Amino acid sequence: MRAFAELLDRLIYTRSRNAKLRLIADYLRTAPDPDRGWAIAALTGDLDLRGVKSSVARGLIEERVDPVLVALSRDFVGDTAETVALLWPEVPATGDTDEPLGVADVVERLSGLSRSEAPAVLATMLDRCDANERYALLKLATGGLRVGVSARLAKTALAQAFDLDVDAVEEVWHGLSPPYAEIFAWGEGRGDQPTPADVPVFRPFMLAHPLEDGTVDLAEYAAEWKWDGIRVQLVHVAGETRLYSRAGEDITRAFPDVAEHFREPGALDGELLVRGEGQGAALGEGAGAASFNALQQRLNRKTVSKKMLAESPAFVRLYDILFDGAEDLRRLEWRERRQRLEVFAARLETDRFDVSELIEADDFEALAAIREGAREGAIEGVMLKRRDSEYVAGRRVGLWYKWKRDPLTADCVMMYAQRGNGKRSSFYSDYTFGCWNAEGELLPVGKAYSGFTDEELKWLDRFVRNNTVNRFGPVREVEKALVLEVAFDSVHESKRHKSGLAMRFPRIARIRRDKPVAEADTIDALRKLIT
Repeated sequence: MRAFAELLDRLIYTRSRNAKLRLIADYLRTAPDPDRGWAIAALTGDLDLRGVKSSVARGLIEERVDPVLVALSRDFVGDTAETVALLWPEVPATGDTDEPLGVADVVERLSGLSRSEAPAVLATMLDRCDANERYALLKLATGGLRVGVSARLAKTALAQAFDLDVDAVEEVWHGLSPPYAEIFAWGEGRGDQPTPADVPVFRPFMLAHPLEDGTVDLAEYAAEWKWDGIRVQLVHVAGETRLYSRAGEDITRAFPDVAEHFREPGALDGELLVRGEGQGAALGEGAGAASFNALQQRLNRKTVSKKMLAESPAFVRLYDILFDGAEDLRRLEWRERRQRLEVFAARLETDRFDVSELIEADDFEALAAIREGAREGAIEGVMLKRRDSEYVAGRRVGLWYKWKRDPLTADCVMMYAQRGNGKRSSFYSDYTFGCWNAEGELLPVGKAYSGFTDEELKWLDRFVRNNTVNRFGPVREVEKALVLEVAFDSVHESKRHKSGLAMRFPRIARIRRDKPVAEADTIDALRKLIT
């Protein structure tokens, strides 16, 4: 655990992407098997030790340290794992505890435990570690790694460590299981390159650059709607179907109604949506799509009830084709792939799959005018795809652009604040804000933790500390004296919030120190923005 703990500690305090790549690569080259395999699984989010949750760690430390001190320390530190690691009583080394604890030891021991068995075993492990190792152990056990490393960056570091192609690593990743012995054998020349034959593996998505300023020639670029769902990849190989999210997460179990109807061998790229009342039909897309809020009810579920399947049937609006059977089409130009996609889609059930229609416009100015009305169709904006572009992983300049609609804004009043995580754990950086109802009462409409500069964060943190009127555990209620201009993509009905509304992607656009709170927006005004 010592080497892994040192890696996490250095990653936390390293901002440079290249420096993080070097740190991870150095660890992977020097750590033994299977420790390094389990470590990369943790960094990529592919490790799940279900027997250990944060509540287990809290319970263990409260048995050993005054719970009041634990609560105060947690509020100050802002992270449960770090709090437990620092407060845990040191145990003198004995013959039973001086043997170094490895990453594989932790994973293999904890993965076979029930929730009732886990606390005692975890406590014994914590006794064998120093503070840094305890922190790493708890992060590993609870799946709470937040060290500024994305799954893609971790895989890139692995590829660089052994001079492999990162896209080749990504392509076989989801067909393999931790601790990834096959990949390390391939990287060190001890084994052949793993292949995705007969396994429905994930292929990296082609992504788009934002179209900030300027125009494109519609003779060279095709335009289509960017729908407000989640990007998915459908793969069917050897009788098995899988749905993958943009991050490569297997979400098949959450959408069995889509998976069971995709039985054509191949791999498609599309947008997962939920059927709605007519939205999209006016744009020529056939049966409409509901808002993202409707889709969100089905996300992150391991099982889906029959009622939910009936009330919120899912479907996929297809964008592109990667494989037709065993034939790899990614090297074809977009215009050729589009033709192949339309032929492929004709073999699928129309109530579960349709092809995203192209937007017809005489020129870019005409397209801009069409985009202005995009909000009525519950979409995010427009995609611009170069007609001769191959399907290449990641973002490549000049190939695909996303031209998102302009955000909505509302003036809201800060109501509550909470400390952030990681490097923000010392700052109150998560803000809940509200708008006025007809009775003059402030009701929460959203929560945001982005959009401001470091200097603005320091100012907001001081405001929270100087204007706290109540405390609820880690949450502070503040005096209703500050207006925040909040930008958001859309607003929807929500039964989960007292206001009855929920914002999509809210972020702080501006601190309105000049505006009286009485002039903040109302719930009724927000409700009029629902599409």
